[in-house]
Amino acid sequence: MSLFRKKSVEHMLATSAQNAGLKKALGALDLTFLGVGAIIGTGIFVLTGTGAVQAGPALMISFLIAAVACGFAALAYAEFASTIPVAGSIYTYSYATLGELAAWIIGWDLMLEYGLATSAVSVGWSGYLQSLLSGFGVSLPVALTAAPGALPGHETLFNLPAFLVMMAITALLSVGVRESARINNVMVAIKVTVVLLVIAVGVFHVTPANWHPFMPNGWNGVFGAAAVMFFAFIGFDSVSSAAEEVKNPKRDLPIGIIASLGVCAVLYVAVAAVVTGIVPSAQFANVSHPVSYALQVAGQPWVAGFIDLGAVLGMLTVILVMAYGQTRVIFAMSRDGLLPARLSRVHPRFATPFFTTWLVGIFFGLIGALVPLNVLAELINIGTLAAFSMVSIAVLVLRRTHPELPRAFRCPGVPVVPVLAVASCLFLMVNLQAITWVAFLVWLVVGMGIYFGYSRRRSHLAR
Repeated sequence: MSLFRKKSVEHMLATSAQNAGLKKALGALDLTFLGVGAIIGTGIFVLTGTGAVQAGPALMISFLIAAVACGFAALAYAEFASTIPVAGSIYTYSYATLGELAAWIIGWDLMLEYGLATSAVSVGWSGYLQSLLSGFGVSLPVALTAAPGALPGHETLFNLPAFLVMMAITALLSVGVRESARINNVMVAIKVTVVLLVIAVGVFHVTPANWHPFMPNGWNGVFGAAAVMFFAFIGFDSVSSAAEEVKNPKRDLPIGIIASLGVCAVLYVAVAAVVTGIVPSAQFANVSHPVSYALQVAGQPWVAGFIDLGAVLGMLTVILVMAYGQTRVIFAMSRDGLLPARLSRVHPRFATPFFTTWLVGIFFGLIGALVPLNVLAELINIGTLAAFSMVSIAVLVLRRTHPELPRAFRCPGVPVVPVLAVASCLFLMVNLQAITWVAFLVWLVVGMGIYFGYSRRRSHLAR
C-alpha cells in the first residue's frame, strides 16, 4: 500500500508557503503571456506543413479537434491550479489524489514532455534562423545545420544553432523568473503580431479552389493530423507549474490557462485556412518553414521575411516557458525526496533552481542537436496526452476525497467534462505511430527502475 501513500493537501500548501524560497512575481497577464508564449511556436510555424500534407485543407478541423481535447483538460488544470497552487503541476496534484506511484509516473512523464518540447522547438527555431540568414546570403556549414540523418542526401552531424539557443535560454532562466517573464512578454507580443500579419495579408491571396478536395485522405488523415497537431497546443499546462511564483494564484492561474488556450485556438484555425488556401496542401511536403513559404508563393517576400524573424523570436518563448516548467517539476519532486536534494536547492542570489536549470538545459540541448524533429514531436505528444488524462482523473478523485476544499475555480460539467477529456486524449494517442508507443514504454520502464531502486526509499513520506 506504500505505493499509494498520499500527501496531505493541507500540508502541501503549508510547506509551499513556508519553504519554497521562490519569488512571487507573476500576475494574470504574465501567466497569459507565458501560456501564449509556450503554445505558439514550432507547432504552427513548422508542423503546419506536415499536418497539411496529411489532412489537406481539413487541417482546420484537425486543429479544432486538438483544441477541444486540450480544452477539456484545461478546465481540469484550472481547478487544480487554483485549489492547490503548489509547484509541480499535475505531478503535485497526482501526489495528493492518486498516490506516490502515480505521482512519480506522471512526474517522470512531464520531464519527457517538457524536456523534449524544448529540444523540438530548438530544432524548429534553427530551421527558421537558417531561412532568415539565407535571405541575407549567409549560410552555415551543412554538417552543423541538422541532426545526423535529418537531411536526406546531406551529411549532417550536429544542429549547432539548436544547441546554442538552448544554452542562451538556460542562462536567462537561471538568473530569475521576473527577468525571464519581462523578456517573454515582449517576444510574445512580437510573435502574435506576426501571426496576425500572416492572416491579414494572406487572406487576400487565398484561392478557394485550393481547398478542394477538402479531405484528400479522408477522416483518417484528419485524425492523424490532429494527433500530431496536438503538439501545437502543448504549453498551457506549463502555466500551472508557476503556481508558487504567482501573486494571486487562485484568481490568476485559471485566467492564464484558459485565456492562453482560447487565443491560440482561434489564431491556429485562421492560419491553417490561409496557408492551405494559398498553397495546395501537397506542396508543403519537406518544407521546414511552411508559413513563410506560403507568403513567398503569394508574392509577398517582405512579409515572409517578417514571419521568419517573428518565428525566430517567437519560438524562443516556447523554449523559455517549457524549460521553466520542467525545472519546477523537478524542483517539486526533489523537495519531496523522490529525486536528489541538490535538484531543489535555490540559488541565494537569483532565487532559482540554478543547478537544475543548467543540468536539464545542457542535456536536452544535446538531444535537440542530435535527434530529428519528427521523432521528437510524436514522443512529446504521447507524454502530454498521458498527463492530460491523469489530471482529468485526478479532478474526479479530489472532488470525492476533498469535497470541502475551497475552490476558486470549479471545472464545469463534472464528471462529464473530465471523462470527455480522458476519452479525447486516448483517441489521439491511438492515432500515434507504434514506434512512439514503444519509445514511451521504454521511458516508463526506466522511470520505474529509478523509482523502485531509489525514490521509494528516499521519499519523505516513506520516512
